[in-house]
Amino acid sequence: MKLLSTILLCFILFGCATRKYPAPIVQIDQAGSSYTERNKASLTQSVYEVQKGETLYSISWRAGIDYRLLAQINNISEPYDIFPGQQLALTKNTVIDNKNRSQKQPVTIINTTQKNNKKTIAKENSEEYGKKQTNQKVKKQVQKEPIKKSDNDSFPHKVRKWQYPSDGKIIDTYSTKENGNRGIDFGGRPGDPIIAAADGKVVYAGSALRGFGNLIIVKHNNDYLSAYAHNRALLVKEQDWVKAGQVIAEMGSSGTDKVKLHFEIRFRGRTVNPLKYLPKKR
Repeated sequence: MKLLSTILLCFILFGCATRKYPAPIVQIDQAGSSYTERNKASLTQSVYEVQKGETLYSISWRAGIDYRLLAQINNISEPYDIFPGQQLALTKNTVIDNKNRSQKQPVTIINTTQKNNKKTIAKENSEEYGKKQTNQKVKKQVQKEPIKKSDNDSFPHKVRKWQYPSDGKIIDTYSTKENGNRGIDFGGRPGDPIIAAADGKVVYAGSALRGFGNLIIVKHNNDYLSAYAHNRALLVKEQDWVKAGQVIAEMGSSGTDKVKLHFEIRFRGRTVNPLKYLPKKR
């Protein structure tokens, strides 16, 4: 028996001595899920074709650049409207084929022109048959249309205060490593409330960004955006203004393998550590 034990011990020691690499360390909450897999929405190409449901903000988020720079590169002015099939340059030195863009753009122009033609025909018919009252009503409606203000007039210069987007336990923190997490993850149960971390405007609400599930992006001012991913349900829509502490979604597992909230803060398009902005004590 002693001889058998001695031989077995020798085999074990020999196996440990000949191992060339240390045993891998696996985080339980991220097992089988690298940063690349968790962020399949990342864009690395120089030209991108807009897909249905995307906004300039969501594309700039995926590309990791400031939305204003993306708009400037592509000569897009506020309110930064884009359309499916549109070619966007993601780098300054990229030249877009204007022929391809001009073939898809007229779809919107034709619809707008048809609407204007209908108004013009109605006005001419009213004048022809002497229906002046109808014309007067149309004029009044036009005068009552509100003047659209620039978003920059409504956003504060600084974010007054940041709040935790969830009461759940933090299960993964921010990392600058190559395969690190570019935000922080909160654990919880399906349906737990997700709140806005600061005042702002919803600039994206949907599931078009692969790897983020049901996602909300909130613009807080010209410098800061925040994102709330993997929700079960979205309780706000694009263009909605939200207040800090307002419930905007329900926690879920969309686009991932477990119930959690993935939360990010971006400063001028770049990821930052949310814990440097959130209160020190919860």
